[in-house]
Amino acid sequence: MRHGKYPFVIGFLFVPVTLYVVFVIAPYAQAFQISMTNWRGLSAPQWVGFENYRRLLDDGNFWKAIQHHAVLLLALPLITIAIALFFAFLLNVGGRSVGGQRQGVWGSKFYRVVFFFPQVLAVAIIAVLFQMVYRPNESGLINGVLMKLGLDPVLFLIKPNLALWSILAVLVWQAVGFYVVLFSAGMASIPTEIYEAAEMDGATRVTLFFRVTLPLLWDTLQVAWVYLGIAAFDAFAIVAVLSVDGGGPDGATTVLAMEIYRNAFVYSKYGYASAMGVALFFLTITFAALTLRLSKRESVEY
Repeated sequence: MRHGKYPFVIGFLFVPVTLYVVFVIAPYAQAFQISMTNWRGLSAPQWVGFENYRRLLDDGNFWKAIQHHAVLLLALPLITIAIALFFAFLLNVGGRSVGGQRQGVWGSKFYRVVFFFPQVLAVAIIAVLFQMVYRPNESGLINGVLMKLGLDPVLFLIKPNLALWSILAVLVWQAVGFYVVLFSAGMASIPTEIYEAAEMDGATRVTLFFRVTLPLLWDTLQVAWVYLGIAAFDAFAIVAVLSVDGGGPDGATTVLAMEIYRNAFVYSKYGYASAMGVALFFLTITFAALTLRLSKRESVEY
């Protein structure tokens, strides 16, 4: 084994690395290649260099999608993490002390299952469910109640100034459960002695949260922010099913993935759609790298 170490390691890595190259690296490389052409799917592609990227700079729909991603990148992680942290804190250390150990609120195990339930559903099913919630007539869950109370219905997905925020609400609802479970697992790994020592020093629950829980969960928060940022760069399924005319009204909810789909499969502009895909790739990688770099801090030992 000592003399044949490298052949042994290569033998185990050969198959997974080959699969990764064929099904991940090769499609990326092909997308970069197609983005340099004007391929429309039928005729042979013609090389156009960076022409597709120059067109992106003058494409209003592209920049509108970038603006929507900027809103989602700021709002989705902030809102989701804040709600998930609050519920995770309640489920783990928000209850009374039993035998000197801090417990979660009553029924915390049941609540974990309830919060995680949206993760079991397919994203398309969630979008269809919220179509019923957002319906602009009395058959909608929200507007039905409003109309029973004698109030005017709210056009969640029809008004341009409300449509994107309505999409954001669905993304938050769908994501919160997973991060409640993620943060709960992180809080469960924090020794109870730390909470007991803090309480003996007179720490309130607010102090416990900001001075004990958050610093010890920093690495988990960092990962959660990156994952939610990547989700904010996607949102294709929710937008495609839930929005008006796939990104409407009047492009008020469009995202890059929606524009890629439209240019590729509606307009048959595969070269231009690939250029958008390459731009989305670099935006996602840049966001993840900057987030990990800016949020880097020393680990807290316990």
